[in-house]
Amino acid sequence: MSEQEKVSKGIVLGYQEITEMLPHRYPFLMVDRVEKIISSESAVGFKNVTANEYFFQGHFPQYPIMPGVLIIEAIAQTAGILVCYSMNLKNQRHVYFMSIEEARFRRPVVPGDILELRVQKSRIAKRFGNSKEKL
Repeated sequence: MSEQEKVSKGIVLGYQEITEMLPHRYPFLMVDRVEKIISSESAVGFKNVTANEYFFQGHFPQYPIMPGVLIIEAIAQTAGILVCYSMNLKNQRHVYFMSIEEARFRRPVVPGDILELRVQKSRIAKRFGNSKEKL
């Protein structure tokens, strides 16, 4: 089955599959679902932002806004899931977020929003540490 066929067949990674790939857990797991995965190329993650999120208690009580650093974390986790999925890594947790350039926030993320987290491989980085494989 080609990657395009897999995408069209609707491969969806839910909580169980995500937690097999990432070490993050509540309250720091920022991705609820991943779909439209094209191995070694791209994926789309989703975060359902609810009024019950722990960070809204202090950011800001009268006008709750999701902190930008947590939006970046959600994107990084989605990218980590793409790497783990593409390399068939489970429970190995060897994916690290190293840098970001030119991040911009178009509007505040508030309770009730659904973040759509699109990630796409743009280049292959040099090996890091004692890694034997690369995406």
